[in-house]
Amino acid sequence: QVQLVESGGGLVQAGGSLRLSCAASGGTFGTYGMGWFRQAPGKEREFVAAISRTGGTTYYADSVKGRFTISRDNAKNTVPLQVTSLKPEDTAVYYCAASPKRPWGSQASDDYDYWGQGTQVTVSS
Repeated sequence: QVQLVESGGGLVQAGGSLRLSCAASGGTFGTYGMGWFRQAPGKEREFVAAISRTGGTTYYADSVKGRFTISRDNAKNTVPLQVTSLKPEDTAVYYCAASPKRPWGSQASDDYDYWGQGTQVTVSS
């Protein structure tokens, strides 16, 4: 069973930065596509970024492109998400997810079988 634990969230002023991280245990991390999603209060969960199993391919939502960077360290079983130039509309719970069926990564939440508990990011104006 794959377990995912997010960390690094917090309260930050607009324009600030955070480094979120996802630590994976169990399973075969290096074979999974990995993704980050977020859910704001009263809104549906939305795609943020994804990365292929090798790290060679990345995908971003248009709303975060140029501000967020996803990467992975297959030796440490981690998936960092560097978030910069934060805006109040980035406020959400951020979730890490793993997709055994989509090793190249995916923007569709239905492609992910394993999810973490989330880490809260709050951006004040």
